This record gives sequence, C-alpha cells and structure tokens, in this order.
Amino acid sequence: MLHTETAYPVPFQLERSDSPHRYDLRNRSDEPLDDLTLTHLGTGYAPPLRIRRLDPGQALGIAVFGGASEDAGVVVVRWRRPDRQEYLWRVAL
Repeated sequence: MLHTETAYPVPFQLERSDSPHRYDLRNRSDEPLDDLTLTHLGTGYAPPLRIRRLDPGQALGIAVFGGASEDAGVVVVRWRRPDRQEYLWRVAL
C-alpha cells in the first residue's frame, strides 16, 4: 500500500541556552497541542510535567536537578494534536 501523506514534523523547538539545568520546549507549530506530558530519563532529576495545552509560540520550562553537565539525559514528550491523535518525541538533552 502506497502512503501519500506528508510526514508530520515535530512541532517543538528545544532551547538549550541555559543547559544543562534548564531547557525551554517551544511550540513552533500553528496549532495548539493538548495533554502534554514530559518524562525525564537519565542522570539527575526533572519533575514529571503534565499540562493541558501549549498554544502556538508558547514555551514550557524544563528544570533538571543534580545531573551531570555532559549528560542531562532524555525527555520523552507526549502530546495530542487537534484531531486527538497521540504523538511521542524522545529528545536527548
């Protein structure tokens, strides 16, 4: 079966200017993203986050405590688009 749909690009930009202790996850898409959850894996600790909606242009701060500066770990981001489909993005900090 041939699929003709264009791939859905990751709607986020991860801003690392204050790394390794703080990151900003910005919605760079034109649509609101709902039911966001962030889970940190790796050294240190980042509290799990859950927010109802991240509108276009908005950013969410991620704080990492006590991690090694050369390896802050991975964040798994889950969200839903307006059509209610769930997506997942795993990004190395």
